Amino acid sequence: MKILFVVCGEGLGHASRSLHLGHYMQQEGHTIHFAGYGKSYDFMQQHGCSNLHQIHREVCLEGVGGFFDLKKTLWCSRTIPLDLLKSAAGVSRLLKRHKFDCIVCDTMYGGIFSGWIRRVPVVFITNQTHFNGHNDKSNAVWMVLNLLIRRYLRLASHIIIPDYPPPDTVSEYNIRVSRNEKRRTTFTGPFYDFDPSRYDYGQKTIFTSFGGEPYKLPMYNLLKTIADQHKEEFFDVFYTGPVLPESSDNYASHGYVPNLYEHLAQAKIAIVHGGLTTLHEALLFEKPVLIILDPNHPEQQNNARKIVDIGAGIAIDGRTVTREILEQKIAETMTITPKPFRSAHVEFNGRKTAAAIISELCNKRQANVRGR
Repeated sequence: MKILFVVCGEGLGHASRSLHLGHYMQQEGHTIHFAGYGKSYDFMQQHGCSNLHQIHREVCLEGVGGFFDLKKTLWCSRTIPLDLLKSAAGVSRLLKRHKFDCIVCDTMYGGIFSGWIRRVPVVFITNQTHFNGHNDKSNAVWMVLNLLIRRYLRLASHIIIPDYPPPDTVSEYNIRVSRNEKRRTTFTGPFYDFDPSRYDYGQKTIFTSFGGEPYKLPMYNLLKTIADQHKEEFFDVFYTGPVLPESSDNYASHGYVPNLYEHLAQAKIAIVHGGLTTLHEALLFEKPVLIILDPNHPEQQNNARKIVDIGAGIAIDGRTVTREILEQKIAETMTITPKPFRSAHVEFNGRKTAAAIISELCNKRQANVRGR
């Protein structure tokens, strides 16, 4: 089967999980192509992906002073109807050229329309089907957005949520599945091939990763000041932006690394944002997390709320955090012992479950084509 993965480029979580699933399906004998933009395209290129295509960007995320900024994002994304059409057109050209049996869209919406028009099944991967603020706060914009997205997602053949089924769903507060949608919605679990025996575990470092958006750099600089005052601690820092924070004797600044898990396994704690992929990784390595919340990013706020609920970490408002508060919260996080989580992961094979869904849709399409 020939399968196209179309991957959102905002952050690295989408690309990471799509690569896990796509490479697994390659090992099963399928021909896999990837399409992305921005950070996802660069990330997939760094991982040596063959059959890699660039696709038009659908949404633009902007921030200031270390935080997501809704007004700037809306202004930057003011051409989103046109951008969605360009994205859909790009996927249509790839479909016409390569005759794919299925499209897998990881939070990329244009490809859904392309597949629907060309009668190619579409699997949509997402960890957010419902938009709301912290503690379920809503407003008119989110209500309209939720209505539009629910209607649009009806065009997809299947929706995959790469998270654990309830009650262990980390993205629980960002997910709504109606009775009518249950039949074509599956909680598969994450797509990782996680083997704990492969890694050397330790309690040596303070692992830090916020992604690569330039507006996150001020938070890295704040941590650098803490490292300068606490030479007894070693900060292992990861940033994929254009300018790395300066390293020192106890503040190791990394860009792209081939295997992030080797570093995470050595950590006492992980200081992260509230992205789902990062939180899953911390849970699987059973590392307590300190989540520095972006107060303007409700999806990550809701993920953090769940982490606090299950006693796996602490969340603080990044807008009001000071060096003193951050120092205190780092110390508090080091006292947390998360509940064992690897055993729960072993019960799920997210890649296998997702691959089976995609393969079944491919087989149905080929049977329909032969029957015409």
